[in-house]
Amino acid sequence: MPIQLSDHFTYSRLFRFTLPSIIMMIVTSIYSTVDGLFVSNVVGQEALAAVNIVYPLTMIIGAFGFMLGTGGAAEVARAMGMGEPEKAKQYFTTLILTIIALGAALSTLCVVLMRPLSLLFGADEALLGDCVVYGTIMTAGAPIFMLQTSFQSFLVCAERPKMGLWLSVGAGVANMALDYLFIAVLDWGVAGAAMATVAGYVVGGIIPLIYFLLPNKSPLRLVRTHLYPRMLLKSCANGSSELMSNVSGSLVTALYNRILMATAGSVGVAAYTVMMYLQFVFAAVFIGFSMGTASIFSYHYGAGNTGELKSLFRKCMTVMVLCSLGMVAIAQLLARPLSAIFVGYDPQLLEITVAGMRIFCLAFLTGGISVFCSGFFTALGDGLASAAISFSRTLLFQVGSILLLPRLLGLEGIWWATPAAETLALVVSIVFLMERRKKYGYL
Repeated sequence: MPIQLSDHFTYSRLFRFTLPSIIMMIVTSIYSTVDGLFVSNVVGQEALAAVNIVYPLTMIIGAFGFMLGTGGAAEVARAMGMGEPEKAKQYFTTLILTIIALGAALSTLCVVLMRPLSLLFGADEALLGDCVVYGTIMTAGAPIFMLQTSFQSFLVCAERPKMGLWLSVGAGVANMALDYLFIAVLDWGVAGAAMATVAGYVVGGIIPLIYFLLPNKSPLRLVRTHLYPRMLLKSCANGSSELMSNVSGSLVTALYNRILMATAGSVGVAAYTVMMYLQFVFAAVFIGFSMGTASIFSYHYGAGNTGELKSLFRKCMTVMVLCSLGMVAIAQLLARPLSAIFVGYDPQLLEITVAGMRIFCLAFLTGGISVFCSGFFTALGDGLASAAISFSRTLLFQVGSILLLPRLLGLEGIWWATPAAETLALVVSIVFLMERRKKYGYL
């Protein structure tokens, strides 16, 4: 029997409902790293550094899809919980149309300005050509990427998390197969990597668009609608933490790249690229769980079910603490074999990557809880708290740490920057949880 948002969630039911979102994000993160895997082993270390330099730009564009997807899903689920299914469908349609229009505008702007943007994000003359080629193709597919990121939230809201999972698997298989064909067989280099990734976006972005255009058995579909400017503004406010998280993360990555280029050259950037790819996979568990639970919190908050909110919040925090401990242990054990998959061909680069990864992964101990807290407040419609947590963990503390710690600890200080920032962000998360517990009634 399908699990509905209105159900009471035991640990078993919570696990079953969120598992597709978790696997979906893991699959998405894995196929996002496949470009780097093929580029590193087939094209070379400098091409891998070029891909990482321009990658933050594509993530900034995708962040707007996350913002409207997570923030909009909260508004749609709340309307469903208040017994207004037709308004929920109209909200959903308005959000999708907005995403398409915004994606087209951002894509056009970035394609035109790709060369100066590549230089701004840290490219030197040796890497500039690959940066421009990879970035142009990736940003041309930005509208589809934004649809894919938003549907990850809307499919959960539509009580179709398994569909989101299978679409992510399909997108991943398409990307990996085409990476092999375009890079290893046809030798198209970074251009092939970018084209394979965009092809994966088509699976995750266009297929669900067609599904919601046609009659279906989910609570959502695309219908005639109005603009709903207040809803759009509230969705942007609700999802501002996700926008902040992705934009800040991208800007911090660019800052890492510039500092590493100055201190260790392309070797340092390549090592950080591997850590970033592995972080995507591990952090996907936290992000997927937060996405999977967000619509549940939104629904029960909209329906006024305080008892279910309390029960669900306690269960979620227990799960996040256990996952955080497990993630650190796994990352420590697998730091060398996972790093070797990417850079095993270069012993010096491998040792730098493994040493950095053992420090870098300590961020999982506290980071997952902050990720959940930010998503939790988004689900409750508290964009301010969500954005404050996200801003502190992804920009304020990250920038402070990356500027200070390398001065004190050298190259090792760069790897300590993220764990230090996540620890400080956990304090901010706890402060907001305690300060708002009476307002929302989750404790």
